Amino acid sequence: MVARLVIAAPASGHGKTTVATGLLAAFAARGLTVAPFKVGPDYIDPGYHTLAAGRPGRNLDPVLVGEERVGPLFAHGSAGAGLAVVEGVMGLFDGRTGWGEFGSTAHVARLLAAPVVLVVDATAQARSIAAVIHGFRSFGDTLHIAGVILNRVGSDRHEQILRDACAEVGTPVLGVLRRHDAVAAPSRHLGLVPVVERAAEATASVDALAALVAGSVDLDAVLAVARGAMPFAAEPWSPEIAVPGSAVPGAAAPVPGRPVAAPVAGRPVVAVAGGAAFSFGYAETVELLAAAGAEVVTVDPLRDERLPDGTRALVVGGGFPEVYAEQLAANAPLRAAVARLAAAGGPIAAECAGLLWLCRSLDGRPMCGVLDAEAVMTPRLTLGYRDAVAVADSVLAPAGTRVSGHEFHRTAVTPPAGTTPAWAWQPGTRDGFVSGSVHASYLHLHWAGAPGLAYRLVASCA
Repeated sequence: MVARLVIAAPASGHGKTTVATGLLAAFAARGLTVAPFKVGPDYIDPGYHTLAAGRPGRNLDPVLVGEERVGPLFAHGSAGAGLAVVEGVMGLFDGRTGWGEFGSTAHVARLLAAPVVLVVDATAQARSIAAVIHGFRSFGDTLHIAGVILNRVGSDRHEQILRDACAEVGTPVLGVLRRHDAVAAPSRHLGLVPVVERAAEATASVDALAALVAGSVDLDAVLAVARGAMPFAAEPWSPEIAVPGSAVPGAAAPVPGRPVAAPVAGRPVVAVAGGAAFSFGYAETVELLAAAGAEVVTVDPLRDERLPDGTRALVVGGGFPEVYAEQLAANAPLRAAVARLAAAGGPIAAECAGLLWLCRSLDGRPMCGVLDAEAVMTPRLTLGYRDAVAVADSVLAPAGTRVSGHEFHRTAVTPPAGTTPAWAWQPGTRDGFVSGSVHASYLHLHWAGAPGLAYRLVASCA
């Protein structure tokens, strides 16, 4: 199995993304093939990982895909690599609320039998950092915390005090980043600005991170930690092969090593929205659509005035339509094309940003008008995992399908009375729309956790 390590921290804001992205870029610059991963449902960090590594950044989320798929998805995403770097989420032991460690960085590190490197912000700390490290090592007594990278260190004297403290608790210091060396990336209401929105600047940032980490971290020591990972084996996940435990009921029991079903004949064209306004998506979604028989073509609603030739279905993921509302509104030809596709019965699956784009308007600006609803920005952040059940049959799932998804937005859409919702979850929440061939909601899904969704969507093109 590939050499691997997990980059974790005591809490958010300690510098995990800086270190993980810098390591990926620094090792790639050395000529090593690196595979990037992110724990949790984050879409933005994997974009920076992709830029640094030169191959798709992928997510490992036990809540969204089931813990039994984490190892196979890791094996799939790291195939052919010499090193895999997994960036954690929040603090090391922060999992799904109320579920203990489940879904945490520690949970994923255990599933992968991977050593952990702890990134610690040393601002305003001296010898007390030893207590922090000792606490994390003792609390996670079955985890292998192999070393620490100190971030935001103030001076040579500060560094020596911290190194001495780490030595007291027997923890190697693998690197030291100084405060004045920070490489900043712009952020806004949902986190960092995605790579696709600032390609040139993002490339420069990643190059700067590579130089920073190469000059501040003992890369040979880090690689030795990764190569010292415990034995681990998993059969690589494949979009063509049945995944036991599919969330879509009603199909024949899947047989390991056998296709879920024959790919849909005719290679129907499925357009997937992309570009700066719709940059949130998992690599496995496109892989599953292609395995189900689709010809997958990207459409950029900020640039393209029509759907790809022969489009039979449309998938619209998350992103920032609120930031680009003026440009989306100005693209009347594409908005009309999407409305015609829906009226003709073409399957449309939309999540979060896609839901907003299908509404009549977003903050008063005209959108596609497929859904009889208005979307507005709000000051309130809606965030969290949801265990949902499909309320009605749709092009995405039969009624009764159970999925685990994630909500993350600062907008509101109020369906009119009589609307058939897409999903329901506790306590009594109903979300989204099922209307004809359209399935739209706020719920983000990782389709590898329910691969039947992709096949049902492609099959509905027939």
